[in-house]
Amino acid sequence: MRTIAVANQKGGVGKTTTAVNLATALAAAGRRVLVIDLDPQGNASTGFGLARDQRSPSTYEVLSEPARLPEALRPTMVPGLSLLPATDALAGAEVELVGEDKPTERLRDALSGLAGFDLVFIDCPPSLGLLTLNALVAADEVLIPLQAEFYALEGLTQLLKTVEQVKTRGNPRLKLAGVVLTMVDRRNNLCDQVEADVRAALGAQVFTTVIPRNVRLSEAPSHGMPALLYDLRCPGSAAYIALAREFG
Repeated sequence: MRTIAVANQKGGVGKTTTAVNLATALAAAGRRVLVIDLDPQGNASTGFGLARDQRSPSTYEVLSEPARLPEALRPTMVPGLSLLPATDALAGAEVELVGEDKPTERLRDALSGLAGFDLVFIDCPPSLGLLTLNALVAADEVLIPLQAEFYALEGLTQLLKTVEQVKTRGNPRLKLAGVVLTMVDRRNNLCDQVEADVRAALGAQVFTTVIPRNVRLSEAPSHGMPALLYDLRCPGSAAYIALAREFG
């Protein structure tokens, strides 16, 4: 079982879109996949059409009582893909975890007995707080969606430093699964420049596949489904299918 934290402390970079649609593409290819919504906003849960009154027990309860993980898992509309949903109660978890013993290891403890999945994707909140640290400590790999804009490069440097700190202090097996460029608009010269800079800095750690700016990707969550179910033929869906092949 590979556990992948989908992380970027900057919001609005396509992190949840990547977690939802990459997981869907891999499930469609026959993999057994779990998506863990670790963001208090619950966007991944919305992206799979799970109503807010159907999300308890959630990641909040699992962080408090790791043994509750099995009862918190939900099937989704995607065959072979399950979801651990989030509620806004998760917003208080960071404060509550501070007083716990080993506060960054709660999610790892919960996943320690998990079986039956090939891949687990953890959709992290847009911050480097205790929730994201829990994801990085529990994960084998970190996948970084990076919007093709100038400020994103500064955030990438900070996140990579955090990953190295987690490797040193709590999770030596953590490695970079790769960086995927999102919201790429080929009409914008800045996108090309950012892509060139990132590839020059990280080389093969940047996926060849890029995710285009695509309105159908933005529309799909409002219909409560992954883009691959909403419009399989749109450029965004095609890109995530290509990314799934490259991801392996």
